[in-house]
Amino acid sequence: MIWRIVRSRGFIPFVLILSALLYWKLHTGPAKAISVGYVGDRDAILWNTLAQVREAVGQVHYGDRVEVMRVEGAAVQVRTSTGTIGWMRDSRQLMDSDLWGKSAALFEKARTLPVQAVGRTKTVTNLRVEPGRDGKRIFQFGRGTRVLILARAVADAPQGPEENSTEGKAVSAGEQEKSKQEDWLLVLRAINSLPAMDDGPAPPINGPAVVKAATGDSVSGGPVLAQSVPGAMSDPAGPIAGWVLARFIELDLPGPVKDYASSADLHVVAWFELNRVPDGSGGEAPQYLVAGSHGGEGSACDFTMLRVYTWSMVRKRYETAYVESDLCGRLPIRTSSGAKGPDFHFSDVNEGGADRKYVMLQTSIRRVKDATAHSRRP
Repeated sequence: MIWRIVRSRGFIPFVLILSALLYWKLHTGPAKAISVGYVGDRDAILWNTLAQVREAVGQVHYGDRVEVMRVEGAAVQVRTSTGTIGWMRDSRQLMDSDLWGKSAALFEKARTLPVQAVGRTKTVTNLRVEPGRDGKRIFQFGRGTRVLILARAVADAPQGPEENSTEGKAVSAGEQEKSKQEDWLLVLRAINSLPAMDDGPAPPINGPAVVKAATGDSVSGGPVLAQSVPGAMSDPAGPIAGWVLARFIELDLPGPVKDYASSADLHVVAWFELNRVPDGSGGEAPQYLVAGSHGGEGSACDFTMLRVYTWSMVRKRYETAYVESDLCGRLPIRTSSGAKGPDFHFSDVNEGGADRKYVMLQTSIRRVKDATAHSRRP
């Protein structure tokens, strides 16, 4: 048959027919992906086209694994695990495999760290994989998002034109080389580990935030909690960890801590409920450990001051039972309940990173060092 076509119509038409058959064979299979990505926003709509007139064909959520089919400028065409193909209008909504892996590793680290404070975002806040504005964005929190605060770091602040200009000023070489520093906080938005927003400030969790990551295969919906707490917030993105600018976070301080810290001009970075004592009215009053500092951002110390506020059952008020202001502490501060009473410890930069440990005996705080103890009162 083929030879008849060749002899009757010539060799060139035969070659054209054969080429068409080969092209059809090679292009009838499913389109091949050029890379793999993970959704980095709470949710994103998939569109059937990039034209002004378009229709939604699906939706993906944070942590969903997708295959990248095409890239057109800032837009990207993806295929979901269910086979839906659609366009995301902003490629920044996707994380590549490397960034997703770093984000997952950061989450695994964060979920084991002791909580230092509880706060919420003051405004829309970018979450980054490492401290500093050069760190890649992995998520974005909305205003009022409640977070667990785990660690602190400093990074160079961006230099604006007015900051870089030295015209008309006598600036030393050292001042030119010195860059402004910003404070960054490692936070964990652990859904179901915090009370609802209307419940007011929540006490920090002295232990680690017990959460687990979901599988990264196909559509996962992101990490999930190990346990659920009734009355908690819900969000499709689930728990997520990352670095945020410290100035964008407002701590949810208990009333007594907030009042005393304000009067002492103390910038609080961590606070803990050490224990509870009878309040003289049939209830119990928590007693607090507070760590903070004076001054602006960029300090080499996470905190330089300690305060312990205890409840006086006789006077029916909180009192400052302990003050220390000559240290350079590093987070995390770890607390526990010992045989004699609550205790806490942390590392001190001024002592080469050595561990400083304290024990609370009723309303007296003693530092334990080389089998000796001393107490200091204001």
